[in-house]
Amino acid sequence: MKPLDPRLLSHAASARSFFVLGAALGAVQTASIIGFAWLVTHLIVSAIAGERVVELLPWFGALLVVIAVRSAATWGMEAISARAAAKVKSELRSKLLASIAKLGPAWLTGTSSSRLTTLAGPGLGALDTYFAKYLPQLILTAIAAPVLIVVMALWDLPSAITVIITLPLIPVFMILIGWATEKVQKRQWTALSTLATGFLEVVEGLSTLKIFGRAERQPARIREVTDGYRVATMKVLRLSFMSGFALELLASLSVALIAVTIGIQLINRDMTLEVGLFVLLLAPEVYLPLRQVGAQFHAAADGVAASDDVFSIIEEAERAPTPSDARAAAAAAGGPISAGLQHRGLAFTGITVGYEGRTVLRDYSLVVPPGEVTAIVGPSGAGKSTLLGVARGTVGASGAVTIDGEQLTGDRRRAAIAWMGQSASLIEGTVAENVALGQPEAAPDEVRAALADAGLEFLDGERMLGVAGAGLSGGQSQRVALARTLLRARRLDCPVVLFDEPSSALDADTEQRIAAAFRSLAQEGRAVLVVSHRRALVASADSVHTIERLETVANA
Repeated sequence: MKPLDPRLLSHAASARSFFVLGAALGAVQTASIIGFAWLVTHLIVSAIAGERVVELLPWFGALLVVIAVRSAATWGMEAISARAAAKVKSELRSKLLASIAKLGPAWLTGTSSSRLTTLAGPGLGALDTYFAKYLPQLILTAIAAPVLIVVMALWDLPSAITVIITLPLIPVFMILIGWATEKVQKRQWTALSTLATGFLEVVEGLSTLKIFGRAERQPARIREVTDGYRVATMKVLRLSFMSGFALELLASLSVALIAVTIGIQLINRDMTLEVGLFVLLLAPEVYLPLRQVGAQFHAAADGVAASDDVFSIIEEAERAPTPSDARAAAAAAGGPISAGLQHRGLAFTGITVGYEGRTVLRDYSLVVPPGEVTAIVGPSGAGKSTLLGVARGTVGASGAVTIDGEQLTGDRRRAAIAWMGQSASLIEGTVAENVALGQPEAAPDEVRAALADAGLEFLDGERMLGVAGAGLSGGQSQRVALARTLLRARRLDCPVVLFDEPSSALDADTEQRIAAAFRSLAQEGRAVLVVSHRRALVASADSVHTIERLETVANA
């Protein structure tokens, strides 16, 4: 783990201004340390020499001023640290979200959402400690240590040489301890991510677990993962206390060695009391910032580990080509689609998808022409839903997907497609709000028309639904989702409409109305692609394509 990751300066502009202000305040603190040691020394030596209190009052006043300046500098460092932490967290979170958006749904489907949530939440939240406690001491160490050593050398060279010899031992011990800390810290961070992922999976699948009688087993599983995180945390704390003790002991022994040297010189009258006392007061201040760096190193480790993951995602997004770069590269290479073909509607060319050691689709091509309803059938696991994911850009694949002859990416592709998945994905709110989800400016007449086309003209748009659409039957929920898709397709004039098992919970009569809605979309000039196992819906399509399950292992 690096004391300071240079990527922090490149990805967070606020960090750079923090270091500039921190260096200025560190210089003020260093000057205050020297002034405090010299004034205290002068007051003690003068008092021993028999000077009256009245004569010492100005020096007492100067000492109070120095103490006030040092206190103000310390407070200022804490203030700018807190402000910098808030700004840097905001900047990194913004860049993280922008990077996730750039990497796209295909990347997101292969990444744990709970990991990203933990990363953007408590992970970056741990940067508070990094900025508030660790970095100020690191700045003070870089400024105060060399200056104080030079001042000590001007007054007593042997003491400065002793510091120069013993001071590097603290970083050596910090490096050795840091190697051990990095391992246990990574295990703790992994345990936290595992805990978050496991808890989210249980919550998401709780209804399924209850149906199959497995819900009672989950508390034990969550307890086991929580205990793993607790054990990992305690290991970090144990190592933190041990390292703190080791650094304190080393610094104390080093100061004691300097004190013994000064004492011998005072006995032999090789040094005056003023010089000896001044150097002795400076000696602990040389070691103090470095000791604090070691002590706060562990407290800041969570934030450093999280920021490292954030930097990796940001840099991965920076390396990813922009939509314009991708189109330019495809054009330069001639593109997977020949410019002379000019496919209209939705076209797949040479699509190959593989995951978990199995090829799901291999060199698959299909043209879904506008003005027609195209159905895809096949056994479960053959890749039908995967093909829709490729069309939407949520599943990574080799090959090309074109819409009206153009390879769209990012926002342009999403704007060209309206789709309905296997899950209705309803939210708590009114029926109208669910239909107009993503289209808040839709007029009430448009919402009612979409509901009528979906066979729900009897449903009151102002009817309130519970969480996940509670209050509707399975078939009604599907038709509300269908109405949402119809509304989106017509309001955004989407040239492509995708349906994944849209009638799995519908009766035969309602299914015929759904088929009529598909035909209406096609007659409006849209390319309609439907994945279904229902015979009536498949029979109403203009063309039917079968996808067979591939058994070939990708790495065979």
